[in-house]
Amino acid sequence: MINDVINEYRSFYGNPPTVVTSAPGRLDFLNTHQDYKGLPVIAVGINLRTYIAASTSSDYFVIASGNLRDEGLEYVDKFQLSDLGLRGGKWFGDYVRALIIVFRRHGLSIKPFRAWIRSSVPIASGLGSSGTLLVAVAAAINALHNLGLGRKDLAELAYEAEHDVMGIPCGRLDQYAAAFGNIVYIETRPPYNVEVLPRLGGVFLVLDTGIRHSTADIHPRLQAEIDEGLNQLLRMDLPSGLRSRLGSHYWEVRWDELSEDELRPYLEGVTETSRNRILYTLRAHESTKLALKVLRGEAVDVELIGRILGMSRAEVEGVLSSYDWRERLIGKVMTYQHSLLSKYYDVSLPVIDELVDFLINEGAYGAKLSGAGLGGSVIALVRDADLAEKVMGRAIRRGLAVRGWVVNVDEGVLVHGG
Repeated sequence: MINDVINEYRSFYGNPPTVVTSAPGRLDFLNTHQDYKGLPVIAVGINLRTYIAASTSSDYFVIASGNLRDEGLEYVDKFQLSDLGLRGGKWFGDYVRALIIVFRRHGLSIKPFRAWIRSSVPIASGLGSSGTLLVAVAAAINALHNLGLGRKDLAELAYEAEHDVMGIPCGRLDQYAAAFGNIVYIETRPPYNVEVLPRLGGVFLVLDTGIRHSTADIHPRLQAEIDEGLNQLLRMDLPSGLRSRLGSHYWEVRWDELSEDELRPYLEGVTETSRNRILYTLRAHESTKLALKVLRGEAVDVELIGRILGMSRAEVEGVLSSYDWRERLIGKVMTYQHSLLSKYYDVSLPVIDELVDFLINEGAYGAKLSGAGLGGSVIALVRDADLAEKVMGRAIRRGLAVRGWVVNVDEGVLVHGG
């Protein structure tokens, strides 16, 4: 892909690029829909990447997308520093314009540049296509201007561009996953610490349902439903210690200091939809803390696993006695979290639930939707590439997916040179 983007840049602009950067797509691995609440998430950088070839220019910014050209769509955006207004309508150039605005807000001087985009990360498939684009472009700007920015800097600039300038109600998962790659535990409250975790055995299978969705359409509704439930709780006669940890908005709550047990007596007075959103938040986070122990190699308690995942002691002991117990247990957490997303967050669809069940029956350790939901991709942890390829073929032939990829964990944002 590196040679492809260099050759395409040279063909379009007439000379070779100065720098080539890339950032990985991501799997929304564990604690989906929690980053905008300030809860930690676990993401996986994968070897589907977005590449940017770039050089400085003397006059205009010119951004061109090889992927859009292949589709016969408008694929070139040309503008000057005096004309950084967003076009709207999901125009791809807005991501770059927003990023330039953010760089300048932070006092970072940006000269015009020319860039060519080539990506293997499918758009609107739950694999973080916008995050990888923003981080890869931010890395190219950083390299062209010798700004000396680190991975966290690039992730924060990309987040600010998408969230603050473009107004997309996202959390920090996509941008940090693209910047750091690997399997990463991301704290989404300041100072936004990132921990790279040991890699798992097996491979990841990604299956695209072909159903398109928009994060901007999904997140605001869910966030409003959580806020409604929180305000219902705050109107109740709550103990002062509990009230102090709540808030009228989803981002104000100290979720990691709450337990389902202490909230249970009051949740019955909350409307069902809002109650479900709150239960999802608490249960998904609890199971993520369990998974984090497993991924770190820490001791895990049989009773705790059974209580969180609803497994009998015999089932838990059967998993822990296996040579691949880490992968099996993480798979159980994945599938459990998908059931929560389906039942309590209403972001799954019957065909997505059917695909998850199919993958489990075909031998996957676990499976869940990745991304905002209501379409996009389902991810599965599978024993090896051969089994993953077979399962992928069967799922596509049954009409449960339109395409798929067997992917490996990959590095974060990289500068490849020119």
